[in-house]
Amino acid sequence: QVQLVESGGGLVQAGGSLRLSCAASGRTWRTTYMGWFRQAPGKEREFVAAIRWSGDSTYYADSVKGRFTISRDNAKNTVYLQMNSLKPEDTAVYYCAATGGSYYSDSQQYNYWGQGTQVTVSS
Repeated sequence: QVQLVESGGGLVQAGGSLRLSCAASGRTWRTTYMGWFRQAPGKEREFVAAIRWSGDSTYYADSVKGRFTISRDNAKNTVYLQMNSLKPEDTAVYYCAATGGSYYSDSQQYNYWGQGTQVTVSS
């Protein structure tokens, strides 16, 4: 089992920044990717970003590329999502997730999920 606890959401004006954190505990040694997903009201959950648990590879959805940065602190077993130049369309509940699978952008591959944190961007 892997436990994930997110923090860092909130309300911000358009153009502002937020940093989300995801602290992982438990059997993390089987994890291949850590990912961030988001779900806006009335929409399906969508991939935002992912990072390999070991190594430096990162992956982004086109909608956030150049604005969001995913990073990892191995000593703290924590993954971060730095979100800059936020837009109202970034408003959603953001979820951290962990997978031992191979497809980092497929939410069905992720076995473990955090509770979610609300990000609201006002115009």
